[in-house]
Amino acid sequence: MPDSLAAAIAVNRFGLGARQGELEAAAPDPKAWLSRQLKDNSVFVLSAPGLPTTRVAAEALGSYLEDLKTKTAGNAGKMTPEAQEAAILKPLQQLRDINMNEIEARTLHGLTTGNSFAERLVLFWSNHFTVSANKAVTIPFAGVFEREVIRAGMTGTFADLLVAATRHPGMLLYLDQAQSMGPNSKTGKRRDKGLNENLAREILELQTLGAQGGYTQSDVTEFAKALTGWSLAGGRTKVLVPGAVPGDFIFIDRFHEPGVRTVMGKRYAETGEEQGEAILRDLAIHPSTAQRIATKLARHFISDDPPAAAVEALAKRFRNSGGRLPALHETLISLEAAWQPEARKFKSPNEFFLSALRLVGLPKIERKGIVAGYGLLGQVPFQAPSPEGWPDDAVSWAGPDAVIKRVEWAQGLSDRMGSKIRPETLVRGGLGPALSVQTVQSMARAESASQGLTLGLMSPEFQRR
Repeated sequence: MPDSLAAAIAVNRFGLGARQGELEAAAPDPKAWLSRQLKDNSVFVLSAPGLPTTRVAAEALGSYLEDLKTKTAGNAGKMTPEAQEAAILKPLQQLRDINMNEIEARTLHGLTTGNSFAERLVLFWSNHFTVSANKAVTIPFAGVFEREVIRAGMTGTFADLLVAATRHPGMLLYLDQAQSMGPNSKTGKRRDKGLNENLAREILELQTLGAQGGYTQSDVTEFAKALTGWSLAGGRTKVLVPGAVPGDFIFIDRFHEPGVRTVMGKRYAETGEEQGEAILRDLAIHPSTAQRIATKLARHFISDDPPAAAVEALAKRFRNSGGRLPALHETLISLEAAWQPEARKFKSPNEFFLSALRLVGLPKIERKGIVAGYGLLGQVPFQAPSPEGWPDDAVSWAGPDAVIKRVEWAQGLSDRMGSKIRPETLVRGGLGPALSVQTVQSMARAESASQGLTLGLMSPEFQRR
């Protein structure tokens, strides 16, 4: 394979799309260009002034809940519907501002980073461990979860990442774990509170074994019981653990269901907080987990229906390395199937958005453009529709209406670039030898530079990676 084509694959398929000059930078050794992005955790960091820590996000949530309580307590029956809506939405704005700052920072980082393979891996794993800001209580946590858990865990093991994700306030609140109580726990018996199985079920079904991974409903229930007591400091709970500050992970013993648990045929002694973690770590290295993670990685980087040999190679490396993520990512780079010239992955809206902006060289985009672009294309960051995350196949993103919206957005971007651009030069700088003769001819026949660039952005070779 020519170095120029391998460079185009490295930057566009593994990365987020080529900026001008990036193909030349990757061409001497495309695999080494990718591999160097796995060596140091600093390349995964998103540094942006003013973004909150988990503690600050928790304090903002606490302030919102207190403000909401103050404005609505005892007044609901006296307020007009409009006044009730204002009382709810006004305090919510602070949380929405936090989320918008996270979206803006993540987007601008995606436009300018020279480590776009590292960034794609962050987005992949963030989608795997979805925390969606579609609940008021998770709005301030989705972005900080990605920064403090996903980005921080990219050079560690899958087990460590799983434990860190499960313990984070964003996940505990998103999947309703924070208030889960064992029915036979000290507090559960007194308050007649029930068990919440959401987190346990999603870990088994989505994050580890998979729906066909061999677990039963009994495993879900037993695992949920082991996780009782896993919560976060804030509001009333912080007084239960002396010294805890808002946002801290805490274990509340009086919420914990006592007893030995049996999950996937293995017995776990009553060890309090450690019982749940022991189960998590065993799930993380289970063969079914290796198979599920391998399949998802191969599907994301190769094709919607990935070759069995590629999946097995990834699963084997996962098992043999103890789930070390850098080892898994290095194996991904080495797969022959990942370097086939044919681009078989249809870009998601976010991938299209970022790759187009990287292509034209915009180092920055105003906030209203970010909001309008993501909204029109249909994939707003941190707004995945379910714990399963965003879909990763062409069927979900290539419908006629979705394509029309891409054309509309591409036309707006092209008009902004003006008449001085040379569409063929710009698009060739991003696609290299992957740019087809047909697309070059269509751009040459365009009535304007703007129309030519739109045709390049909507070409089959740019829509796929």
